Amino acid sequence: MHIGFHTDAFNSAYFSFEACLEWAQSNGVHFIECGLIDGVSWIHGLGYQPHVALYEDPVLLRQKMDRYDVRFSQVDAAYPLSGKDGPLRGVPYVMKSIQWAKLIGCSKVDTTDGMAPPEGLSDEAAMDLMKRSYEQIIEVAQAHEITVNIEPHGHFTTRPEMMERMLDFCDSPLLRLNMDTGNTFIAGQDPVAYLRQFIDRVSHVHVKDVSESLAAASRGEQTGIAVSQCALGDGANADNIRRCLEVLRDSGYDGVLSIECEGQGGAMIEKSLAWVRRTLQELGISSHNTPKEQ
Repeated sequence: MHIGFHTDAFNSAYFSFEACLEWAQSNGVHFIECGLIDGVSWIHGLGYQPHVALYEDPVLLRQKMDRYDVRFSQVDAAYPLSGKDGPLRGVPYVMKSIQWAKLIGCSKVDTTDGMAPPEGLSDEAAMDLMKRSYEQIIEVAQAHEITVNIEPHGHFTTRPEMMERMLDFCDSPLLRLNMDTGNTFIAGQDPVAYLRQFIDRVSHVHVKDVSESLAAASRGEQTGIAVSQCALGDGANADNIRRCLEVLRDSGYDGVLSIECEGQGGAMIEKSLAWVRRTLQELGISSHNTPKEQ
């Protein structure tokens, strides 16, 4: 398996994307995941946001990333597709992200639904809406040979029976799952059982713990966490993460484990990185130290 991280870790530190590349290089991490911005943002333009805008030339950016020996494991285009504005805003955004991902050499794009039930739509109406959206998205994904992952993060995706239907929206091997250990847990699911149910569809993994205090206050009440405020191994979800790694090992998963936590400017994510490396070693899982095409 490969270790990576989501640049969300450095939102609060106001890192630029290049500062994240520098952190990755100094810590021997070769895979990175970030959000994509469709347009101009002043805080991003000033260098205070660790994500990438779609107006940035993907070939030039890849050349810069090559100098750091870092590549994308996935790019995040997770505008919620379950609401009424999903087809209007989410679908064009995901399609553009697919085209950009192809040019930069990234083979995966992340998508999801909204955290709350969509206003003015029944669950079935929202599912029908998303099915049409994913059919259009997958048509573009197939043309560009890009995997579109669905992440458990919202009202539908954190419910296994709904995720099962969503993964069957299209008869395509390019519609797959981005497993998230933290979102499934905070939604009240058993992350290990959730992973086992969809193990054959997993192509990318978010590794996220949940603090004891947040779990006590909000488990079963939320469907996702923007970023975990606790280092991996320090929270209520640590044992589940370890068991998920065992399931991934036994299934032959050799993709990326993308760390998601508050970085605290580096301190907390470095602690998380050490925990992942130690746990993989204890479980007999090889951690590849050089990038390969994902």
